[in-house]
Amino acid sequence: MQGPHLVYFADPMCSWCWGFSPVLQHVQQRFGAALAVRLVLGGLRPGTTQPMDSRDRSEVRSHWEHVQQASGQPFDFGFFDRDGFVYDTEPASRAVVVLRRRGMQTGLAALQRIQRAFYAHNRDVTDVDTLADLAAGLGVDPAAFREEFADEQAVQETLADFAIAQGAGIRGFPTLIAGTGADNRYALITHGFQPAERIVSALEHWLGETGSSASAAGGPSCMLH
Repeated sequence: MQGPHLVYFADPMCSWCWGFSPVLQHVQQRFGAALAVRLVLGGLRPGTTQPMDSRDRSEVRSHWEHVQQASGQPFDFGFFDRDGFVYDTEPASRAVVVLRRRGMQTGLAALQRIQRAFYAHNRDVTDVDTLADLAAGLGVDPAAFREEFADEQAVQETLADFAIAQGAGIRGFPTLIAGTGADNRYALITHGFQPAERIVSALEHWLGETGSSASAAGGPSCMLH
């Protein structure tokens, strides 16, 4: 991307990314087209095959409670009454990649829509029927979505996103970096959740210094294992 821009590394099934969703919206409203956002899917737990056990549920619930307290975002804790849920983040990530083909703003809207469905409404976003229904809410024909979602190219595009995140040394989400497009240098804005005022302050400083490094410091994040 050319000109000042942000790169947002996130996963639709990362609870801290759900907590960060209003912060990112605030940033977009504050800076608009002057600071475009590129979304990269990070790959939190892709390819998971084992159902959650009681220890997993306890750990995840603790994260959700912390996110709710820090961000005020809604959660449906009925999720933890599910039996045999496999916390595979690849399908939801692939759905965002497919929808991102319609434009980066559609991709960002898809991320938020899938997050809300999962966290606030206890919908199974590992299921293609759920994902196709959510795509329809963004004006995408469900049959067309299903066809693209099932295609190997979508799988490879999703893996390419994961590889970008890994190559950039991203170890947790949300992570937000800023660059100018003039070179390959990026400034870390935040690794982990931070409130909107701290992110905006860091970005204003960065823009004022024309790309010099500025960090809003780290915060809690969904870590890769």
